[in-house]
Amino acid sequence: MNLHTVSDLTKTKQVSTAQTQDDVVRLDDVTVRYRAPSERIGTFKEYMIRRLQGRVQHQDFLALDEVNINVKKGEVFGIIGKNGAGKSTLLKLVARVMKPTSGRVWVKGSVAPLLEFGAGFHPELTGRENVYLNGALLGFTQRQMKEKFDRIVDFAELWDFIEAPLRTYSSGMVARLGFAIATDVDPDILIVDEVLSVGDEAFQQKSLERMLSFQQQGISILIVSHNMALIQQMCDRVAWIDHGCLEMVETPAETIQAYREN
Repeated sequence: MNLHTVSDLTKTKQVSTAQTQDDVVRLDDVTVRYRAPSERIGTFKEYMIRRLQGRVQHQDFLALDEVNINVKKGEVFGIIGKNGAGKSTLLKLVARVMKPTSGRVWVKGSVAPLLEFGAGFHPELTGRENVYLNGALLGFTQRQMKEKFDRIVDFAELWDFIEAPLRTYSSGMVARLGFAIATDVDPDILIVDEVLSVGDEAFQQKSLERMLSFQQQGISILIVSHNMALIQQMCDRVAWIDHGCLEMVETPAETIQAYREN
């Protein structure tokens, strides 16, 4: 082997290492397969009887099929596709909510998943009590939530209702409180699943500005949205997923154009 070849290999290895170190998320040949009954069964009792009798037939459903994606530090990475394409499944893998059937998911740093606001809220508790309850479910201590409390209520604009039971809140108020709690964080990676549509138009703008502030801090963001204007505005690269398959990863303009033409 001549010196020129050795030099080229060394340079290639250095470039590869640099690219690897720059990644904060990698999905390598990731497949997620679900098994579901091939016919509708009305009750759990009926399902168990049929299962014991060996009369339940299943079919496999591929939510993701050998997907390869990497997200770099400080990058805003968009994911688009039709409902049921596998977008939310991909986010759940990165959030460590679920594991792949096969393949490897590698994540570097702390992750803040904005997947479902208010999932841990209790309607009979007050807004104040729900702030502490939801914070505990997200892994924060009571002391941390006490420090966050005023900021959360200020952002949600709910001081007039914070001592009222959550059952008296409108759905928009609940969403605002959930968003305020979930985004009062300092993550390395932020996962956003169609959440910038909460509240009225003014609060949506306020939510967008908070997302943009994360972007300016160099936090890596994975965002799923059907709002193509938002994807175009915020993202550095965009992936298009269709029926569990990764169709392409390009600039926002290129990916959106291909998606619309399809």
